[in-house]
Amino acid sequence: MSLSGVIDQLATWLDAGGPVIVILAVLSIYSLTLVILKAVGLAGVLGGAHQRDEAIDAWRRGQREAALRAVADGRRPADRVLSAALRALDVGLDRERLRLDVERLGNVELERLRRHLRTLEVIAAVSPLLGLLGTVLGMIQSFQDLELAGGAANASVLAGGIWQALLTTAAGLTVAIPAAVAANLMAARVDHVGHVIETDVGRLLTVAPTTTPG
Repeated sequence: MSLSGVIDQLATWLDAGGPVIVILAVLSIYSLTLVILKAVGLAGVLGGAHQRDEAIDAWRRGQREAALRAVADGRRPADRVLSAALRALDVGLDRERLRLDVERLGNVELERLRRHLRTLEVIAAVSPLLGLLGTVLGMIQSFQDLELAGGAANASVLAGGIWQALLTTAAGLTVAIPAAVAANLMAARVDHVGHVIETDVGRLLTVAPTTTPG
């Protein structure tokens, strides 16, 4: 099918689905934009394990400057949290205060990564309901037309009204399914980042028996 044919088909569907399908089209574009932006933002957040391993190993050997340099760039959430923990240990911050500060910083990082994921979840939940609403409204209109025709409408006319009504359900599911899949996959990735942060800080505290500066 040519590009003009595709555009004409889309225009037909938009006209047949009414306001509900227009809303779903807007939600589809918005959710796709969010998915692309979040995918770019989450790319590489789980990297840098080698540098963090080097930092923890250097701290274990007493090479504080080398440990701080290993994660000084802070390009990833786990790098930034581990760097903050190393600096806190370097100035002699007590462990209880360090744990609280690291937990706070980790929550800030994870909240930043989770930004807009809730919006995708809402779109995934609302889109099928909007599609169902459009179908119900379309079916009501079809049977009203049938009643006005005094029952004389032929089957093809009734079938045409029904497929137009069902179009919004299909559109709602088409918007909801990718949004739900993307939101869940990205949420799992953020949870993994949280696990990495917790593991790396725990390893650091294991090899740092004292918080007294050297």
